[in-house]
Amino acid sequence: MDASMERTLLVVVPCLDEEATVGRVVSAVPRNVDGFDRVEVVVFDDGSTDGTAVAAREAGAEVVRHESNRGLGATFREAVRFALDHGASAVVHIDGDGQFDPGDIPLLTAPVVEGRADMVTASRFMRRELVPKMPTIKRWGNWGVAWVVRLLTGESFHDVSCGFRCFSREALLRMNLFGSFTYTPESFMDLVFKELSILEVPVRVRGTREFGESRIASSIPRYAWRSMKIMLRAFISYRPLRLFFTLGALFLAVGAGLLGFLLVHYARTGAFSPHIWAGFVGGSFGFLGISTLITGLIGDMLVRIRLNQEKILYQQKRAELERRERDAIGT
Repeated sequence: MDASMERTLLVVVPCLDEEATVGRVVSAVPRNVDGFDRVEVVVFDDGSTDGTAVAAREAGAEVVRHESNRGLGATFREAVRFALDHGASAVVHIDGDGQFDPGDIPLLTAPVVEGRADMVTASRFMRRELVPKMPTIKRWGNWGVAWVVRLLTGESFHDVSCGFRCFSREALLRMNLFGSFTYTPESFMDLVFKELSILEVPVRVRGTREFGESRIASSIPRYAWRSMKIMLRAFISYRPLRLFFTLGALFLAVGAGLLGFLLVHYARTGAFSPHIWAGFVGGSFGFLGISTLITGLIGDMLVRIRLNQEKILYQQKRAELERRERDAIGT
């Protein structure tokens, strides 16, 4: 696939032991989508031990195979690099387990083509009549992750864990993700903090897998814990001062309360005993609060440095992409 002036939609299908469904998913991808001159499908086989790669090739997809499992987040980052290296105008990311209908791809690409959004995600919970049947614990888990993203970003979304999404070229150039376990909530936070537009589109999906079980959400506590770590790191990467200022203010309030209690006791009795402990504990909380505030200030300065580095990286990636397109025109 050579970069050219043609508008190419790259459909990325991550798979891990999806031999039973990947061929059907690849075959169902529409090859004519409004706004694009061609549609190409690439399956990222993330260390499958079955015939996933063979089934994908037989269905007409290009296959990028990993010898060992790297995780959905790492696979997604590789897919983004692949898309930019091959001059894709947009990327659709759809799971290979058959839960999503590839026929809905135009619903996700249309807002990107029209310039109304940089990322469009399928939403399973946006409309009540489209909410799929799934275990209650998984619905709670999805709601919990969406609530945390809303708390951290101030933006409200119905479904931040869905693996069916479309990304514009601008989003591909701007995203910098680090989690290896999954990419879904982290990409929301990364794009929101960079002030790129995100749109949810309600679609009907299967609530449970047709074959096997989810590798990402097979254990809800494990999924919640690992997703929480990724989201917290993403939040600290962009808003460290807000987090550490809140914690520091809390520690200082506790310290001031204890020291105030001790001073009132001394004013009434003329002695610190038997509450001298309040002075030591209050002083410790005061020191902890000041240290936390300083940590937030240092973190904020580091974020400013990182954002400048990301701007340079963005400009380099865009310049390289434009150079490849000029070379393609010349040939």
